[in-house]
Amino acid sequence: MELPEECWESIFSFLERHRYFEPLSLVCKRFLSITNHLRRSLTITDPTLESLPHLLLRFPNLTTIAFRDFHGNLDSVLSLISQSGLPLTSLDVSCHKCFPLLGLKCLASKIRILTELNCSNIGSLKDSDLIEIGNCFPSLEVVDISYPDHGCGFSPNGSLDSKSFSGLVTDYGILGLASSLRRLRKIDLSGNTFITDQALVSLSSNCMFLTEIGIRDCDFITQNGIALAIRKTGNLKSIFMNGIGIPSIDVCFLGSFSYARSLCELDLSNSFISDELLCLVAEANLPLNKLVLSRCFCFTFDGIYFLLSKYQSLAYLDLEGANFLNDESIIELAKFFGNLTFINLSLCSKLTNSTLFNLMGNCPLLTIINMERTNLGVEAFPAAIVVNPRVKSLHLGWNNNLNDECMKMASYVCPNLEVLDVTYCSDITEEGILEVLKSCVQIRCLEISRCQGVNNLELDFELPKLEVLQAEGLAINDEGLASIGKRCGRLSRLNLEGCLNVTARGVEGVIVNCKALKEMNLRWCNNVSVDIVAWMVLSRPSLRKITLPCGSVPTANQRNFFLRHGCLVCQG
Repeated sequence: MELPEECWESIFSFLERHRYFEPLSLVCKRFLSITNHLRRSLTITDPTLESLPHLLLRFPNLTTIAFRDFHGNLDSVLSLISQSGLPLTSLDVSCHKCFPLLGLKCLASKIRILTELNCSNIGSLKDSDLIEIGNCFPSLEVVDISYPDHGCGFSPNGSLDSKSFSGLVTDYGILGLASSLRRLRKIDLSGNTFITDQALVSLSSNCMFLTEIGIRDCDFITQNGIALAIRKTGNLKSIFMNGIGIPSIDVCFLGSFSYARSLCELDLSNSFISDELLCLVAEANLPLNKLVLSRCFCFTFDGIYFLLSKYQSLAYLDLEGANFLNDESIIELAKFFGNLTFINLSLCSKLTNSTLFNLMGNCPLLTIINMERTNLGVEAFPAAIVVNPRVKSLHLGWNNNLNDECMKMASYVCPNLEVLDVTYCSDITEEGILEVLKSCVQIRCLEISRCQGVNNLELDFELPKLEVLQAEGLAINDEGLASIGKRCGRLSRLNLEGCLNVTARGVEGVIVNCKALKEMNLRWCNNVSVDIVAWMVLSRPSLRKITLPCGSVPTANQRNFFLRHGCLVCQG
């Protein structure tokens, strides 16, 4: 008896990523229909443009659309999407030169249920655009207008061109936006350098459901304004800011945390904080589960010890750059880490192997550890080594003393490791990397770029789950590359930038065997001829992006040919 369609839909819904739908869709027409209806998100790139009308019909239940590496006419594409009848709720038009005002107006005439809009890093964003956003999409709950690109608004001497002042985001635009978006829950204003405290007043007065505010690099927002927003926004759960404490911490700011009864996430990156501030946050008895003090100064071990002793439910802790920390102090703090799932101790230069393996042994829920630019590879391992199957990601780049012995021990302690980043770790050789790959069969992402000790990487065993390999600047040759192609059947992204020993023969081995390959970077692989690119695109239909060796410039006809086959080919 055949399973009903609802059962198949439930089964397929357990898949983590939409890309796993692709092989299922090839099984039979029924599976193709089911996966088409289950698809919820679509990323539009230059190669997607030609087939976009077909894709919008094929996936009738899309709720999220994002534009990436797209250089076409955004207004016309948004107009096309508006005619599709999709139940669209989330749109990402970030990182584009111009704000697509006409396209968004056209979209709003047909689709007014949009709840999320990302306009970060967009050019020419101004007050009138924000007012139009509010008028067009009154149901928006999440808005990102961070870091607008206004490079053209400055005169050659660096001063603001008076003619372009009206082309910036100011308090007036934020007031217009806040007045229209009564359901707004999250907004990121970071990088809007001309807004002031009045912008926060507008948001806290008009948006009663506001739970998250981002105000990094907002030079004219003061501690008084932040304190007022914390006091007036009763539902505030997350706030991220920087530059606090310059030149000093205001009394009003210190006292504001006692009013933040719902605050779960606090980010004070790049600030001059004090033990007094940490103690006041600790005594506020907040429901805090995420704390970011990345690259902060002026606090001590006593301050962070007291705070962590009060918040033993923390799941996320970022202490990057806290140089006073050493192995002994981490042992003291670790007794408060029982619920941690993420920790960042990068740029803590006194931390050695002892800290890494004590964290693994004493933090049963820890899944992600960042210890880049520390002193790993120095000092002996702890006497008691405990296996921690929960650890999934290790980011250990730029540790010059990190060696094969440490890699072997890490592979033993973390048998379920999925992500390993040891970029620029010069003492690691292929022996250490191969030991990790043999022991950790769940590896999905391996980053070994610029590891000078890795001369080659010849595999004689399968890596069934490896999807991303960053191997920039290695001495890998055609034989090693061919073995990667044969053993890594699910490889989707391969970075070979600066691998000077690679030729077309090695590339062919990857193209023939890696049927899921989507991206390949060949920049500075000058022994690879550009003549092979057309064959690559035709032989591997899954390819979406190829970066050519330096000096290789495809003609206009070649670019059009590649785009017709769904692949963006970039000049190296």
